[in-house]
Amino acid sequence: MGRLDERVAIVTGGARGIGAAVARLLAAEGAAVVVADILEPEGRGLAAELGGRSRYRFLDVTGEDGWQRTVAETERELGPVSVLVNNAGIAAWGSMEEEPLTSFRRVIDVNLQGPWLGMRAVAPSLRRAGGGAIVNISSLAGLTSYAGIGSYAASKWGLRGLTKTAALELAPDGIRVCSVHPGAIRTDMTAGFGDAYTAGQPLPRFGEPEEVARMVLFIVVDATFSTGAEFVLDGGILAGRPAVLTSGDPDLG
Repeated sequence: MGRLDERVAIVTGGARGIGAAVARLLAAEGAAVVVADILEPEGRGLAAELGGRSRYRFLDVTGEDGWQRTVAETERELGPVSVLVNNAGIAAWGSMEEEPLTSFRRVIDVNLQGPWLGMRAVAPSLRRAGGGAIVNISSLAGLTSYAGIGSYAASKWGLRGLTKTAALELAPDGIRVCSVHPGAIRTDMTAGFGDAYTAGQPLPRFGEPEEVARMVLFIVVDATFSTGAEFVLDGGILAGRPAVLTSGDPDLG
């Protein structure tokens, strides 16, 4: 028996990377998983791999009609949704002065508008399921920031706040809403980053998508007294930079 038997989950951006790892783990625990993505060949392939009651659905998260159609088809074929993982996201690099307005708006549309539309569309289904969980994949950049990713940071900070608002509004219906904040995770988005990128972390390595997936599963299954909460996987970055003290260092006490 899996811990998610008879549960129905929608995972956006589910065709690869973190989304695919989440979809695989939720399916392994018994959930019927809808792999929602614009990457059709990869999405269909993953749904076939998962087997059982899992499905692929083409979904551009920026469109309200697409969300309504995806939720309606999911309910009709699989039953009410009890888990939503808003994972779909994009990034753009460049200073605030360099990034075109079209790029800024696209990042906001996918990373912030998409989850907003998703939560609105899925909330009635979650109520019909008797409650459930929404997990929004934010970022370490939603807790701090870095130069050159203004639109991405704005979208992830926004998603952090939206998560808390949704948690307050949906709690009376038994729906919990939390955010996950990964740091450097080994995905296509970080493929160009070398090992030097993580050298200063207390845990000096890239995280793996499966580690994020396990956090998502924890939130859905075990963190039943948590809502509006932030769960961080950053290799220790927010704790600070490690330092080696020697006998010649000043007394820090």
